[in-house]
Amino acid sequence: MKTQFKLAAASITAALLVMSQSFAAPELPVITQELVAPPLMPPQITRKTPAKVVVNLTVEEVEREIAPGTKYTFWTFGGTVPGKMIRVREGDTVELNLQNLPDNKLPHNIDLHAVTGPGGGAAQTLIAPGNEASFTFKALNPGLYVYHCATAPVGMHVANGMYGMILVEPKEGMSKVDKEYYVMQGDFYTSGAYRAPGLQGFDQQKAIDEKPTYVLFNGADGALTGANALTAKTNEKIRMFFGVGGPNITSSFHIIGAIFDKVYFEGGTKFQEQVQTTMVPAGGSAILEFTPKVPGNLTLVDHSLTRAFNKGAIGLLSVSGPDNFAIYGKGVKKPLPGAKTAAAPVKAAPVVPALPGEQVRGKSVYDNTCAVCHQDKGQGVPGVFPPLAKSDFFKERPYEMAHIVLHGRTGELVVNGEHYNGVMPPQELNDEDVAAVINYVSVAMNDGKPVITPAQVAEMRKAR
Repeated sequence: MKTQFKLAAASITAALLVMSQSFAAPELPVITQELVAPPLMPPQITRKTPAKVVVNLTVEEVEREIAPGTKYTFWTFGGTVPGKMIRVREGDTVELNLQNLPDNKLPHNIDLHAVTGPGGGAAQTLIAPGNEASFTFKALNPGLYVYHCATAPVGMHVANGMYGMILVEPKEGMSKVDKEYYVMQGDFYTSGAYRAPGLQGFDQQKAIDEKPTYVLFNGADGALTGANALTAKTNEKIRMFFGVGGPNITSSFHIIGAIFDKVYFEGGTKFQEQVQTTMVPAGGSAILEFTPKVPGNLTLVDHSLTRAFNKGAIGLLSVSGPDNFAIYGKGVKKPLPGAKTAAAPVKAAPVVPALPGEQVRGKSVYDNTCAVCHQDKGQGVPGVFPPLAKSDFFKERPYEMAHIVLHGRTGELVVNGEHYNGVMPPQELNDEDVAAVINYVSVAMNDGKPVITPAQVAEMRKAR
């Protein structure tokens, strides 16, 4: 009898085990995250079920240019500022593997704002150079979240470029768009002045006082201008994932010439429509959707504008396509009765011998300093910024142009018979850069010759 009871009990136990196994959660498929350099994004997620997403992220301390001729030692996730975008789906389990490369000098870790748990993973990932740490978390909340290093002093690690973002797409997915871009703003505190040449160190006191030398998009002065400008076509739907690494400065993000159709404020799931400028805090984000309607350069700025024009927070979205004058008219200009005519030409400047490599340097300075306003080929913006290419004013007054670069100018200007009335702030360039860019504009845009030397710029600087 006892034997029968034992057999029956064993049968019941076996049946229950089979049933429990049949109701166990299925094993998740494993996907290794595709990591691409900003401003590019990993592709949109099309799957409808959760997965285990493996993210392999390196910490790299790298020396590179923060501005033309100015170097800085950045601390990075994946070798870029911002760090590579991580893209997962709500409900995914994320396995994050962090490697602190052997050649680094400092311990680092990672705190992901998308993590539900103390420290966001910081305690689990604090490692010295030559080590690797791993931990897992479940992506519970959809949204766009910042991640950053949280090793003390935290502000210093973030100020040196250790930030990025993780996008947790909602379960139902995101609507299709034509192009997606990834842009982050950060503030940097160098020992030297803005665009001071050579290798610059980190200035802790500037950081404490919250007086950044640079406020930049994607970690470099001119990172999104010239050949690196973002691109789009008219009527393409653009989605931009924008964040602020900080460590200190809030962004008043604006795109000159565009209105955001939707802004998912603070990186969440709610949106506001028809927005001109959106405030994004340090350690925060926003998802922006808009559709360019006419061709031309749209300018990305922090609308705290001295950050844009004097600290580097500026970028370009170059839009191609046919004109649509019903939306943006060509415009008509004519002088008012009694308006002053252009001043008589002055004596041509003496020819200055070209310096080796100066045209290359001049083009670099132009692309990173002048092109945002005067455009990539020097054509200017009608009624706003005068042309530098084929400019009668420039040809007749190259010394005055150098003076304007050094000391700025306010008031009316007549170029090729067109009247302009605006403000140009002085540019914080050294004597060699001023001479190089003036000579570049003279040679490349006005079929002229080099017209000024760094020594002459130095004298002009003294004689303000």
